[in-house]
Amino acid sequence: QVQLVESGGGLVQAGGSLRLSCVASGSIFSINVMGWYRQAPGKQREFVAVIGSDGSTNYGDSVKGRFTISKDNAKNTMYLQMNSLKPEDTAVYYCNARGLKGYWGQGTQVTVSS
Repeated sequence: QVQLVESGGGLVQAGGSLRLSCVASGSIFSINVMGWYRQAPGKQREFVAVIGSDGSTNYGDSVKGRFTISKDNAKNTMYLQMNSLKPEDTAVYYCNARGLKGYWGQGTQVTVSS
């Protein structure tokens, strides 16, 4: 089993920045890929960014050039640096880990005011 705990969400004005963190614990050796997803009220969960075990990254079209995903293997922590935030970025952001199974964190709320 893998446990994921997100933090770093909050309220920010449009144009501002936030950094989300996701700490993984448990059977982390089984994880191949980690990523961030988000879900706004009344909408489906949306892909934000992913990082592979080799450090390769991929981003959703709506966040390219504004968000940066990274990880610190020594701290078992993944980050999402979010810059130039827009009101449409408002959502609950979820950490995801994939290996033999898929795991989700509990989510952290990000609210961007206009």
